[in-house]
Amino acid sequence: MSKARNALAGMSAAAILTMAGAATAQDQTVELKIAHWIPPTHSIHRAMEEWAKSIEKASNGTIKYRIYPAQQLGKATDHYDMARDGIADVTFVNPGYQPGRFPIIAAGELPFLMTNAKGGSQALDAWYRQYAEKEMKDVKVCIVHAHDPGALHAKKKIETPDQLSGMKIRPAQATMAAFVTSLGGTNAHGSAPEARDMLEKGVADAITFPWGSVLLFKLDGVVKYHMDVPLYATTFVWAINRNKYNQMSAAQKKVIDDHCNSEWALKLASPWADNENSGREKLMKAPGHTVYQLTEAQLDQWKKAAEPLVKKWADEVKKAGYDADKVLGELKDELKKRDSAY
Repeated sequence: MSKARNALAGMSAAAILTMAGAATAQDQTVELKIAHWIPPTHSIHRAMEEWAKSIEKASNGTIKYRIYPAQQLGKATDHYDMARDGIADVTFVNPGYQPGRFPIIAAGELPFLMTNAKGGSQALDAWYRQYAEKEMKDVKVCIVHAHDPGALHAKKKIETPDQLSGMKIRPAQATMAAFVTSLGGTNAHGSAPEARDMLEKGVADAITFPWGSVLLFKLDGVVKYHMDVPLYATTFVWAINRNKYNQMSAAQKKVIDDHCNSEWALKLASPWADNENSGREKLMKAPGHTVYQLTEAQLDQWKKAAEPLVKKWADEVKKAGYDADKVLGELKDELKKRDSAY
């Protein structure tokens, strides 16, 4: 009798395993509409393809995808709301395009914080997960990362912060916009795809931008002077529509979850970081371009000028109900762990 029961139990266990294994194969096929606002030649587009292909393979082909680059489904500034509203299922969000809306993650925009995007992206992703559910509750935050530190690129040589007074600057994000204002400059707002047109038409005299992107967006035909200092970074979020995620089977959700972590943040940020670094080298060799470093005294002026930005950020975080010192301290600790703190 005991042998019979054991045999039956073994058969039941085998049946359960068979059913569990078949669950993925029986899942309904879903297609992810993945939207971003950068050219399909950008390394992030290729990284998205790699990420999506990995998901398709891990789901036994039940999660398929289609990528819509270059603002095909909406403007760069709208990508968070596009994920929230289901216009796209996965979107590439620059939180800094909407000043004041996401105060916590704006810590990653502060000047002189990060030295590289590889360790920096892992740090940002690990740090922000504890805050994402509240600050970006409309979507499922999948991945957080940064581009390699950007610099100031201008039509004339700028060495000290007082020289920005009276100039029109296209800022990379909200924190850089506040920096420009504090120094007496005027912000010329526009997304990355609009930047060249703004510079050519004189709407902007200078721009804060990562190095390789200067070439990718063809800004090198307009700005010839490049301040060689890691002035800032910009944070990015891969946001998933919650309804789309909730409609998936448990097996499909696990596949998505396995592709939403700090390891993938590093995978996705690394090619972009390498491209930005190579852009700096190319501009140093490009005829008619001047890539220059600052003296220690000049750099100190920039750092001192940036100090009020930290207080401004802290005030906004406190209004949102958080301990700003704790929040920033946690981020700095994560950056130190990954050798990416300034």
